[in-house]
Amino acid sequence: MEVNFIVLLAGFVLVAIAGQQIAKVFQKIKFPLITGLIITGILAGSSFLNFIPSESLPKLNFLNNLALAIIAFSAGAEFYLKELRSRINSIKWMTASQLFITVILSTWVIFEYSLYIPFMQDQPKDIRLIIALLFGVIFVARSPSSAIAVINEMRANGPFTKTSMGVTVVKDVLVIILFAVCFSTAKTVINNEDLDLTFLIFLTLDLTLSFFLGIVIGLALKLPLSLKINKTIKAIGVLLIGYGVYVFAELVRSKTAIIFGHEIVLEPLLVCIIGSFYITNYTNNRIEFVELLEEISPTIYVIFFTLTGASLSFQTLIQVLWIAIAFFCLRLFSMFLAGMFGVLSAKDEKKFLFISWMPYVTQAGVALGLTTIIANEFTEWGYEFQTIIIAIIVINQLIGPVLFKISIDIAKESHLKHKSSEFDGIKDAIIFGLESQSIALAMTLKQSGWVPKIITFSDIEKKTNDDFEIIQSRDISLNSLGQLSLEGADAIVCLLSDKENYKIANLVYEHYGTKDVIVRYNGAREYYERLINIGVRIIDPSLAMINLLDHFVRSPNATSLLLGLDNKKDSVDVQIRNKDIHGMTLRDLRFPTDVIVLSVVRKGQVLISHGYTRLRLGDFVTLVGTKESVENVRFKLES
Repeated sequence: MEVNFIVLLAGFVLVAIAGQQIAKVFQKIKFPLITGLIITGILAGSSFLNFIPSESLPKLNFLNNLALAIIAFSAGAEFYLKELRSRINSIKWMTASQLFITVILSTWVIFEYSLYIPFMQDQPKDIRLIIALLFGVIFVARSPSSAIAVINEMRANGPFTKTSMGVTVVKDVLVIILFAVCFSTAKTVINNEDLDLTFLIFLTLDLTLSFFLGIVIGLALKLPLSLKINKTIKAIGVLLIGYGVYVFAELVRSKTAIIFGHEIVLEPLLVCIIGSFYITNYTNNRIEFVELLEEISPTIYVIFFTLTGASLSFQTLIQVLWIAIAFFCLRLFSMFLAGMFGVLSAKDEKKFLFISWMPYVTQAGVALGLTTIIANEFTEWGYEFQTIIIAIIVINQLIGPVLFKISIDIAKESHLKHKSSEFDGIKDAIIFGLESQSIALAMTLKQSGWVPKIITFSDIEKKTNDDFEIIQSRDISLNSLGQLSLEGADAIVCLLSDKENYKIANLVYEHYGTKDVIVRYNGAREYYERLINIGVRIIDPSLAMINLLDHFVRSPNATSLLLGLDNKKDSVDVQIRNKDIHGMTLRDLRFPTDVIVLSVVRKGQVLISHGYTRLRLGDFVTLVGTKESVENVRFKLES
């Protein structure tokens, strides 16, 4: 038996690894990762290759429990109160409307048409109502990870985005609580027990004990996170605590049934989400906890989604596809009505009225996790229920991110980087701030063949200079920057206050796409992370001298070269623009013997260069050598 289990587990691991690679292929053709994993699972399951026979799936159920714990931890970790306060009124109304309108409308419609749904039509009326209610609850679930991915991709920020993210996180927490109530009710009804005062007392007891156990789990999670041990050991500790919740819940259920004649059912998802909420909001371990989950989650999701796919029948999936499409449309309609009601109730801007539903379409881990619980508990109809929900989730994964992106664009809260302009043959440098350092920098750049301009927002008497131009501008606005011809700038240097530097850098990022934006940092911590997030190169004067001396001590020759102290040698960054160079290796270029390539940067990644490194159009190559030879090579690569 043990040998068979080890073989089964090893086989599943191989399938999961294959699923991860197949999923990457799906991503290249713009399909979500989850689709590739589920399809891999279907192929490996009993429908096709039978690598994972259906009768062996219960032996792998512990992997489901492990994954569900991490999914709940991840949902709770997103529920960070400090980030929700600024839009609390909008979040409150939108969450309430999405929760109640989606659940009630979906439940009512599905129940009314349940006689037309094959697996529901032979069920008693009360069972059909319960199934419809469970559909309605799961329809509300959302995917925080998908929302974050879209927000990061679009660099979205603003009231609409903040509300969307807040609602997404709060909804998942409330859905798990609502699911716990509905799931307990469903078990009571299906087992022909009475929904009386005793049921309410035990339900309240179950939820209360789950809540307090969640606090205990939060304290337990704090222990490994507080220790100065290897991250891998901490991650294992988090996994064991999460799985331990499921083991303990099952132990309590079985023991209380024997001792009291009635099961006390702890809700592991609720316990884990409360434990995660506690760590996130009431300890100093939030950042490390989130980082650990980000490292653990990809592997866990591969296992979970692949195992879910393996439990599906392809034939059943095809049979219920029309139901899934109908339910998908029902879900969108209910969310549309809920979104309008939420905007009107919160008195948000009217431009959000018809797009307020779009951020909440995508579903993933939480919805699938709840569905797995239903499938395992209600074997008579749970399998068909699970198959329909999975089909809906796949559709949501395809359409949801696109709709969210459209809504962000309509709300005008996208801050994507503007595409960089083509090189015009002139090295332009725009320096913001008129002072001794900016003048000295302009003079040095002029000597190196650049064309510098200094922009000032102060009143000046003399606006011309023999070596470079000094331009007076009214203010820091898109209008004013538009008059400065920034489109062709190869480098922008900001020597103003941190607030002014960030404002300029952000406008340049969004509207001009200049590759090199250099900012002198003045110590305002609130702007440091913002500047980092838009790819600005930051120079901290308080550390610059120390770093410079450090480099002189450790590598005096290289430092002298890079600082231009050796008049005969130079170092430059060159972008490959010559189409004839594309695809050639460094060894085939036959550079002068007094020129070396220090590095090659491709799409932001530094490559360790050697003779067989192939250059691509758009690569940035750092050259070091005598001035004449470097200039000749630069011309060869750029022209």
